[in-house]
Amino acid sequence: MRGRTDGSQKKRLITIVCVVAIFLIFLYAYYGSLFGSQGRGALEYGSKSLRKLGSSYLGGDDDEDGKQDESSTKFGDDEDGVTPKSFPVCDDRHSELIPCLDRNLIYQMRLKLDLSLMEHYERHCPPPERRYNCLIPPPHGYKVPIKWPQSRDEVWKANIPHTHLAHEKSDQNWMVVKGDKINFPGGGTHFHYGADKYIASMANMLNFSKNILNNDGRLRTVLDVGCGVASFGGYLLSSNIVAMSLAPNDVHQNQIQFALERGIPAYLGVLGTKRLPYPSRSFELAHCSRCRIDWLQRDGILLLELDRVLRPGGYFAYSSPEAYAQDDEDLRIWRQMSALVERMCWRIASKRNQTVIWQKPLNNDCYMTREPGTLPPMCQSDNDPDAVWGVPMEACITPYSEHDHKARGSGLAPWPARLTSPPPRLSDFGYSTDMFTKDTEIWQRRVENYWSLLDSKISADTIRNVMDMKANLGSFAAALRMKHVWVMNVVPEDGPNTLKIVYDRGLIGSIHNWCEAYSTYPRTYDLLHAWNVLSDIEKKGCSGEDLLLEMDRILRPTGFIIIKDKQSIVDFIKKYLTALHWEAVATSDSSDEEGDEVVFIVQKKMWLTSESFRDSE
Repeated sequence: MRGRTDGSQKKRLITIVCVVAIFLIFLYAYYGSLFGSQGRGALEYGSKSLRKLGSSYLGGDDDEDGKQDESSTKFGDDEDGVTPKSFPVCDDRHSELIPCLDRNLIYQMRLKLDLSLMEHYERHCPPPERRYNCLIPPPHGYKVPIKWPQSRDEVWKANIPHTHLAHEKSDQNWMVVKGDKINFPGGGTHFHYGADKYIASMANMLNFSKNILNNDGRLRTVLDVGCGVASFGGYLLSSNIVAMSLAPNDVHQNQIQFALERGIPAYLGVLGTKRLPYPSRSFELAHCSRCRIDWLQRDGILLLELDRVLRPGGYFAYSSPEAYAQDDEDLRIWRQMSALVERMCWRIASKRNQTVIWQKPLNNDCYMTREPGTLPPMCQSDNDPDAVWGVPMEACITPYSEHDHKARGSGLAPWPARLTSPPPRLSDFGYSTDMFTKDTEIWQRRVENYWSLLDSKISADTIRNVMDMKANLGSFAAALRMKHVWVMNVVPEDGPNTLKIVYDRGLIGSIHNWCEAYSTYPRTYDLLHAWNVLSDIEKKGCSGEDLLLEMDRILRPTGFIIIKDKQSIVDFIKKYLTALHWEAVATSDSSDEEGDEVVFIVQKKMWLTSESFRDSE
């Protein structure tokens, strides 16, 4: 009996081993074919193939080390004739990759961050060896976004396939799933019945004419902190107010993605340890509606950061239980916060129901009458309030310049005259009024030329979200005022900090270093304008190829890029058109005094992975 039992056990063991072996052979065959053929499953207009991550960049046999031939990354003439045939396609799980806000990178690099200070929501960029040098695929079933203004109220669910906010905020009217679309009724945590009524109520609290918050053009730029899906900013646009809607990539991780998909200005950022990427005195109003920020932490450092970016006489609208609740904890927070803002020389402009609106002083008089040793202290004279890129916040009050102190304000014209009126801070750069006027006129002509080259490709509603990658004085954006667009004006971190001129014109933007990825989701802009951006990257020794991949990441399918640069840069870009699935639209010699520059316009083609293509059918 024992022998027969051992024999049967042996037979069962052999059978199990054989089954496992067959299963492993099947897996090997399946995944071998997957990596060999699935790379040919990315479709360009449903037909042309791309390679999956892991294939050679150059279209031939894989290099032994898997790296791309260095010659293809160099600027200048293509002396060796090597042309990239394809880039690999990132895995589908990277369809929403934000390289410098990638939580997985933080874990992999074992960065020691203080979670209580929100450092894990700040920028942490991958070193070159950890970059995903591949094309970001769209999600399954991706469609060309709905056009503005309809997009303010609805987007395709397939483009942002995340509905958890609709369930989590179902009682607050943030968003509602309806069939293949997601609708936005305009609600928020503190304005369930619509942002439009909430905005009118704020204007009424401040006694503004006709309950319109723009105050006859004097209130133009707004910072909305913890913005949700940016309905507040979306409804401000009809009042000729432009808001920078700001939120981190937190538990509501797709809120900024929804905002940009809707065609509403927005930026991924957090009040943590670093200054926000905006110069001092940029906004007339800061807004927090249940933004879940502890304003009392670290001696009020976050509130002092708002103080830095508010203009003289600027407002902070705060809608939160602390402003009205009567329980012990809320009363404690309210008393401490009231004491803090009083020491900061803010006053209550209005308080009603759930909202309090504080106002910042117009000049330095109150600061100069504070008792010695009062906290928070005034910032030291060597503290540049406009230095923001990677600069830590400081728990101090930024005093006004002598000009602003005497002027009792910013001295800015109301909107829309503000757009073309030379602002007082021009003198910070030694720029004259004539230089400002000439720059405005030059870019008006250039934009007219751009649009004539794009004429056969676009209609009035084709373009909504625009980024000027090197904005200088903001004249490119100013020339687009009559278009149905908004512009994110980006100013390089290592040049003249002209972003404060951009804000003084009633426009918005951010500081950035184009050697790194931008803080936005993939597929968020319809048009990128790159004036000498790649030339600047060449001078800094950064990778032109990395920048092209980053531009492709943030550009929507069917979107456009306008490159204005020297001929050698255009020749470099042309090597990558096929690999990036870009199509040349137009080329034009420079029509102004900078005769060595050429204009080159490309369009990003729509391509889908095989899985996405099947879903879209």
